[in-house]
Amino acid sequence: MKKIINPWKDLEGYNCFGCAPNNEAGLKMEFYEDGDEVISQWKPRPEYQGWINTLHGGIQAVLLDEICAWIILRKLQTTGVTSKMETRYMKSVDTRDEQIELRASIKEIKRNIVIVEASLYNAQKELCTKAICTYFTFSQEKSRNEMNFTSCDLED
Repeated sequence: MKKIINPWKDLEGYNCFGCAPNNEAGLKMEFYEDGDEVISQWKPRPEYQGWINTLHGGIQAVLLDEICAWIILRKLQTTGVTSKMETRYMKSVDTRDEQIELRASIKEIKRNIVIVEASLYNAQKELCTKAICTYFTFSQEKSRNEMNFTSCDLED
């Protein structure tokens, strides 16, 4: 498993809620490649709760949406946008968990439409939330010229 380098980490004005390392209010997610999957291990914090000690469902959706974007970045070397997201909440996530794990994989590609499946597991490795994201990918030219994206590489 190797860490994925964030291609925007040093870009002025980069403040993504999901993955910007310097966004104080953000989730500061980091990503790793594990075979056909991209994974993220993340520590829940109390400021992201909905009910007492329970991770807000909207934050769970952000986590899943973000990891879906990162599998597109890494595996297809392009950018895009989520055009549809179906989320299924099956078990609550405790904000006191030491760590949760997210996993995403590409299920289908039809030209510039990509179907991604993502899952969120609690500290006990129980499946808590699943999402299917339909992703509209941009051409590599648009990704390069409009999104400042050149590549999504791995650390040595």
